Amino acid sequence: MFWTVTQSLLKGFGVSVELFILTLIFALPLGLVVAFGSMNKWKPLAFLGRGGAPGRIRRALAGFRPISALVEIVVWVIRGTPLMLQLIIIFYCPGLILGHDPWGGSEASRMTAAVVAFVINYACYFSVIYRGGIESVPVGQQEAGQVLGLTRGQIFRKITLLQVIKRIVPPMSNEIITLVKDTSLARIITVIELTFAGQAFLKSAGIWWPLLYTGAFYLVFVGLLTLIFGYIERRLSYFR
Repeated sequence: MFWTVTQSLLKGFGVSVELFILTLIFALPLGLVVAFGSMNKWKPLAFLGRGGAPGRIRRALAGFRPISALVEIVVWVIRGTPLMLQLIIIFYCPGLILGHDPWGGSEASRMTAAVVAFVINYACYFSVIYRGGIESVPVGQQEAGQVLGLTRGQIFRKITLLQVIKRIVPPMSNEIITLVKDTSLARIITVIELTFAGQAFLKSAGIWWPLLYTGAFYLVFVGLLTLIFGYIERRLSYFR
């Protein structure tokens, strides 16, 4: 029985790891794009602020940044609603709206829907971390780069990015470790991940110890990530 449970949990663990890796692959770069969008300073109505001291409404319109505002609204909605609700909406609502299920009923399609939901959710969380790291770099350092004749891209790569990486590793590691545990939410759309596999024995065989066994998998995975991030932080400690 123990070997049967172990095989089932290993299969579910593989699905959890796959969801974890795919989420990171897509959410990390997308989060950076979202962060840049939230910091976008384009003001299409800036001309309203010219020519003397405008009124309060004109000042507000002159300072309005539509791209930044739109991105911040999206981030607010995603961060303000549960990931479980987002999974349900992404998986079920397209079929109700279109009249047919675009995801299909296969295990691969459910996995795809879960990846989409996780990527959108975590990209928004990562974007806030990215933005905090970028904005924490003193403006004077960017100005110094301009004085040296560096382009904006060179300033970001050679001055800002190195400091951002150092500063975002601790909060990013917390979010990534949370992602490990959040993969269990995929069971809400019947993705057979680790927790789903452990709970199945509770329902079918009436035994509870596979759930404790499931916890051991999460602890080992999180412990491994903790060691990795600890090593990364030590490697970056030279940069102060």
